[in-house]
Amino acid sequence: MIEQAWAALEGLGRHLLSPGFLLSPLYLASTVAIAFLVWRRRGIGGRFLAWLAPREMWRHPSTWLDVKVGLFNAWLLSSSAFAALVVAPVVTHRALEFGADAFGLAPAAGTSVLGGLATAAILFLVQDFCRFLNHYLHHKAPALWPFHAVHHSAEVLTPITFFRAHPVYYAFQRLLMSGLVGLAQAGALLLLVGRVEFWTIYATTLAFQSYMFIGGHLRHSHVDLSYGRALEHVLISPVQHQVHHSSDPKHFDRNFGEVFAIWDWMFGTLYIPERGERLVF
Repeated sequence: MIEQAWAALEGLGRHLLSPGFLLSPLYLASTVAIAFLVWRRRGIGGRFLAWLAPREMWRHPSTWLDVKVGLFNAWLLSSSAFAALVVAPVVTHRALEFGADAFGLAPAAGTSVLGGLATAAILFLVQDFCRFLNHYLHHKAPALWPFHAVHHSAEVLTPITFFRAHPVYYAFQRLLMSGLVGLAQAGALLLLVGRVEFWTIYATTLAFQSYMFIGGHLRHSHVDLSYGRALEHVLISPVQHQVHHSSDPKHFDRNFGEVFAIWDWMFGTLYIPERGERLVF
């Protein structure tokens, strides 16, 4: 029993110290640097750290609930609790079998660099669509909304709010993403590449982490960084996600996207705020 508890703590420690952990010093340093540029460019005045992390925000009960829920979810995600939900290899295998039996299809003969890049782009788009779809369904389906309401109960936004989610939300997203990515991999194998190389998978992960590195954490903050109306039809800016947390009814059920705004544009849920629009979370 003690050995199992210690192993769980070791797994949590490795997860928290991993370079891929989204609250690692590397990501937080990037967030602070971008916020500093916003602060200087707008001439906000006062002390930078007092503006970035006001005392009333860090002392707020909502923030400390973020910490508790975030630690629990970090432990859960670092364990093997969701291992059974990773069905992408099975889905890929079954889809390839179906393609061969029903249509006589076989995977492409070889893997080219261009094919690998195209596969990486497709997998990244599919993964991001799954994040959007999971988010959309948790708002629209009455049976799912109570699980996502945990995230929307936050009264102040900090980078830790990113991890304020019910395990069911993570589980549903993991299963949805694993299934659709499995189908996308089968399609890529049949049409583009002979096999999905390791660097192709790594490229999709790197793309998401790059997005987080250039301001992703400001989504859950009071730093209203905008990308401009034109780009905000393509990418979700921090202020667009802050709109999603707004208590104003006109902002409800808007901007479900994680990286790309094109899904919201397609589904009619895109909202681009006006400059200086006041938000209350």
